[in-house]
Amino acid sequence: MIDPASGLPPLTWLRAFEESARHLSFTRAANELGLTQSAVSQHVRNLEAYLGRDLFVRKTRMLELTEDGANYLPSIREAFALIASGTRAFTGSPSGEIVRVQCNMAFSVFWLTPRLHRLYARYPWLVLDIVTPIWDPERHASQAAMEIRFGRPEEMPESAERLTTDNFFPVCTPDYQNGNVNLETAILFDCAGTTGTWEAWCQAGGLKFNRSGHINLASTYVISVNAALNNAGMAMAHDSLVSDLLEKGQLVRPFEAEVKLAEGYYLFPPSPHAMTPAREAFLNWLREETESGIETVL
Repeated sequence: MIDPASGLPPLTWLRAFEESARHLSFTRAANELGLTQSAVSQHVRNLEAYLGRDLFVRKTRMLELTEDGANYLPSIREAFALIASGTRAFTGSPSGEIVRVQCNMAFSVFWLTPRLHRLYARYPWLVLDIVTPIWDPERHASQAAMEIRFGRPEEMPESAERLTTDNFFPVCTPDYQNGNVNLETAILFDCAGTTGTWEAWCQAGGLKFNRSGHINLASTYVISVNAALNNAGMAMAHDSLVSDLLEKGQLVRPFEAEVKLAEGYYLFPPSPHAMTPAREAFLNWLREETESGIETVL
């Protein structure tokens, strides 16, 4: 209800507007707020009716801020920031916790840590405890606020959110075998227990695979990809792990062929009743990074 004396619209309307402006999508805003898309849309319409101005231009697949919406947004964000600052000053903590994230080791090393500077630029108060079990991921999962796990769709519960959809392909350093890579003589590395193997890649490309029994195995991509980085041979890798390394020129793809990877990285998010400001901050950032940098979705 609106309090006529205060002249302020309900906080739920303002939150719906701010999140919708952040994502330029009622659907994504609804996911952030734990509401339905129709509820968020109605909150924004109520706010527009209260203000007597349109805040968004509604297009088929996205939203666009109107001039009034763009002018109104900074004051709303400033107000929310002031509330958050006042709460931190009152409680002595912005979050009340250190967020433990149980995360696949390769994803932690090759995707997460290279992007943490962007996380802390946005949330400098956030503190993480990143745990990376290789085997038996269930052992400590109950102690973590959330988890990022690598696996096939059929291995994941319905509550898991897929973060990535990748292709797999060989990688090596630019000067491996003096830049003239020979598949018959190269040292090869596979990550054990995955479907993205040298044999699968060769079969998909119609190549005769005659290296069976002569491929080095690693229990994690951290080992196999690092072997390639140190010029020990070629590793089979996938987009989300090596995109940064390829962009920097530390690794190259000696062959153009790529195959869709059955596995992906999945998010096991906290239940809604267990959400905290710190957990919500990390999840917001993670979702935005995966949506812009890989293919989504945690």
